[in-house]
Amino acid sequence: MIEKRESPLGRVPEPEPGSHPFFQVINVRKAANPPVYSQVAYDIATKIAVGTLPENTKFSGRSLMSTEYGVSQETIRRALNLLADMGIIQIQNNSGAVVISRERATQYIDKFQSEKNTRAMKSQLRALIAERDRLNERIFDLVEKLTDLNDRFRYSDPMRNYEFTIPAGSHLIGMTVKESEFRQSTRASIVAIRSNGQINLTPGPNDRFQEGDLLVVSCSPALADEVKYFIQQRG
Repeated sequence: MIEKRESPLGRVPEPEPGSHPFFQVINVRKAANPPVYSQVAYDIATKIAVGTLPENTKFSGRSLMSTEYGVSQETIRRALNLLADMGIIQIQNNSGAVVISRERATQYIDKFQSEKNTRAMKSQLRALIAERDRLNERIFDLVEKLTDLNDRFRYSDPMRNYEFTIPAGSHLIGMTVKESEFRQSTRASIVAIRSNGQINLTPGPNDRFQEGDLLVVSCSPALADEVKYFIQQRG
């Protein structure tokens, strides 16, 4: 039993009494890919597969077909030649065509749908790649702008980070951050301490200084020498 299929050009209606179901107006000019002539061929093959055009049925009138599909006679000729090449119909000189294989019409429909799905996926892939490229361009543009801003304001930033090592004999050794009154004495802030291979990114008032500690200090360039002097003072 042949399963009924829906045509991409519109559902095939049941024939009205006294009318041939093949001759119905279908506009395929608005369809995109695949080519129009192959869509016409697919629609005819669908009618053959579902039994609307049984085997041994003759149909003719290229001009009439051109009118109902809204395409040129050349498009109709290419559609019929395609079906003939597939062994679905047989073109008869000066007398139209005759349906010869419902089975091959069904095979053609399956092949058409498979190729259509492949084309659709390729089209989606191309669209995604284009979208990705546009996003990459925007990302690169923002990165360049950020880099330019960073370079532009690098030397105008009043606060910079400096690293100082607590030397042997420094008066800070053994003191806590609070006891040293580091902030009050230098007007600088300790943002990190590296001690014994460990990095403390949130030093608190009770953290204790040791010899060899590396202090990451945030201050203005004008205060850097004062901070260094304060750290190197001997106890």
